[in-house]
Amino acid sequence: MPLKAVLFDMDGVIVDTEPLHRKSYFKMFDEFGINVSEELFTSFTGKATLSVCQELITLFNLNYTPQELADKKRINFKYLFDNDSDFDLIPGVRNLIENYHHNGIKMILASSASMNTINWVFERFDLEKYFAGKISGADLKQSKPHPEIFELAAGMSGEDKNSCIVIEDSTNGIQAAYSADIFCVAYKSIHSENQKYDKAQKIISDYNEIIYETSTEWFK
Repeated sequence: MPLKAVLFDMDGVIVDTEPLHRKSYFKMFDEFGINVSEELFTSFTGKATLSVCQELITLFNLNYTPQELADKKRINFKYLFDNDSDFDLIPGVRNLIENYHHNGIKMILASSASMNTINWVFERFDLEKYFAGKISGADLKQSKPHPEIFELAAGMSGEDKNSCIVIEDSTNGIQAAYSADIFCVAYKSIHSENQKYDKAQKIISDYNEIIYETSTEWFK
């Protein structure tokens, strides 16, 4: 089947929010008096904030709700989002999005981020006009690595999943695409350390490697 749709993760794929999330999380950890190791924090990559907060409550026996932790983290993130001058799109991703759009490829955003964060990013970088739909993992019952988000994204595109590509950067996201049985491109960046790419069909470090003229060849 020909390539018809691309399902994008957001954090670490479209925007470099990973450093902002890291700062936001560790400030929240300090505010609640918990000591999170690098190994544990790495395991959270790609998961929805509420799922992470539920894990923290269980692991550290905290007398708070997941929403209370998530609200603190979100306040920290919004402050950094508005004030960090280095925050920008991942190099090359705007050209990639415009290339797919020009060639009639449907694009769906499928991110574990909250819909508020997704909308902030889309407004700041004027991305709304390119995408046919957006899904927030925070609104779903299951978080990545569960395949639900990509199964829904493929359905939202209106295309057969065999005509879709997922672009991901995290172990959990790649596993979600693998479990959904959708072709996955792993974007390997300096902000996606200690992630596993073995279940992706392609591994790239430059978006020029997957422009329409190249990626469409994989589906002939």
